[in-house]
Amino acid sequence: MTLAHILTDEQARILVEERRALAELRLALERVAMDDEDAASFDASLRQLDELFLLVVAGEFNAGKSAFINALMGEPLLEEGVTPTTQRVTLVKYGEKQSREAQSDAFEIVEAPIEILETLNIVDTPGTNAVKREHEVITREFLPRADMVLFVTSADRPFTESERAFLEGIRDWGKKVAVVINKIDILVSSEDIDKVIAFVRDNASKLLGMEVEVFPVSARQAAQGKSEGNDRLIQESRFEALETFAVRTLDEGERVRLKLLNPLGVGSALTEKYAAVVAAELDLLKDDLRMLDDIESHLEIYERDQHRDFAYRLSDIDNALLDFESRGANFFEETLRLGRIFDLVNKAKIKSDFEKNVIGDLPQEVDKRVEAVIDWMVESELEQWKAVMAHIEERRSAHEERIIGKVGKLQVGFAQDRERLLETVGAAARSAIDGYDRESESSRLAESVQAAVASTALLEVGAVGLGALVAAIATTTAADVTGILAASALSIVGLLVLPAKRRKAKTELSLKVGEVREKLMTSLRKQFETETKASILRIQDAVAPYTRFVRAERD
Repeated sequence: MTLAHILTDEQARILVEERRALAELRLALERVAMDDEDAASFDASLRQLDELFLLVVAGEFNAGKSAFINALMGEPLLEEGVTPTTQRVTLVKYGEKQSREAQSDAFEIVEAPIEILETLNIVDTPGTNAVKREHEVITREFLPRADMVLFVTSADRPFTESERAFLEGIRDWGKKVAVVINKIDILVSSEDIDKVIAFVRDNASKLLGMEVEVFPVSARQAAQGKSEGNDRLIQESRFEALETFAVRTLDEGERVRLKLLNPLGVGSALTEKYAAVVAAELDLLKDDLRMLDDIESHLEIYERDQHRDFAYRLSDIDNALLDFESRGANFFEETLRLGRIFDLVNKAKIKSDFEKNVIGDLPQEVDKRVEAVIDWMVESELEQWKAVMAHIEERRSAHEERIIGKVGKLQVGFAQDRERLLETVGAAARSAIDGYDRESESSRLAESVQAAVASTALLEVGAVGLGALVAAIATTTAADVTGILAASALSIVGLLVLPAKRRKAKTELSLKVGEVREKLMTSLRKQFETETKASILRIQDAVAPYTRFVRAERD
């Protein structure tokens, strides 16, 4: 017989609605990567909806579970003993004749033509504290399928620590539980029995968070009384109250109600379990998003600070050119006058004086100041990679403490993907740091700037340095002093020509220096913008896989 044969129309409608809701829950749990054991438990509870009411008898070995079931059946179907005799999970169900068949090493079916089995199935489980630890594993795996659990404890050692731990597992699955205190016949007085009942009821109710039915019995006396027809033993066994509960209180309507609640309890337990996992992941992802935002914010500040500092460093180069222009103006003022008429006709001397006093160390100074800017740019990018690396290492530390430590086996895929991507980003940062050759980067930047300056001035770049190139451009016209001065010296109106030539020389020098300054600054700015954007893009590209993962997982 199946559950469908005993349902009313209203119960059948509720069952259809419940299956729909549980199917939706199953999909939701799949999306958060429910592990295989939990999936099997959930699916088993769903399959139970097609079967009769399942009463699972659990407890420590030697608590008398098998004896209790035999007493309930009224005949010795199951083996009893002082050692763990229940080697398998045993399903006791109705059959036209009594039989026993092992389905596997872990499961067997016993059939018997007993009236109570026509409306419910009973499961005997190995002891929760059996010497063979696989017994306990089998029992725990079977619990999610139970519609109700009768937990058997012994009057001589009621509510042990292992029983307490086992009941916590039952509570987590949201099962209906009743407690049977077996072997009350070994207690001396009714007062002792009442004390044990109060102790078990109080502890079980607190642990399970609900009032628990407690039945003190002597399965041995009940079985003996039934076999001998001894009413006194049956009365002393107190078994009748438990039989009344199992047969009458757990009537058809109550069994259907508990049957329908079974997968809901399992679903609720798994929902709470994985909601906690998701909450932990979301909390971690929130911190990851904060880290990514911190990196983006840091890059924005980095770019802003770079522009500010670059403007300051450009002014240092500009000052070198302004000093050159000032020296040139002073040179023309001092040289282009009538008192130096004999020097003016000496082209070699004038050229030598101009190179010495005006050009001076301009090439070296320009090179030094441009190199300082380039070194600063190279060092700034390296520092950015170090900052990214520090962020990544901080998050990996949080990953180890909060995902692996807190969640354990849950969400292994999430943890592994997150770790892999963190390692990818970290590896990119480490590679950028380890492979960052300051000297080659500086040379590359210097060559780029030099080529840019040369191209704007339509000059060839040879072996000369940037400073020599700048000096050559700056003095192409204005430094041709010998021609200017020779013409002035030969003029019979030298007094009138010299001031005009002096003004022209100063003007041409100023224009030329201004032109060079603009070309140099434009080239440096362009290169700076290119390198800064490339630096930021490299960091963003390195972080991008993890950014996508975090945002996708959060969604």
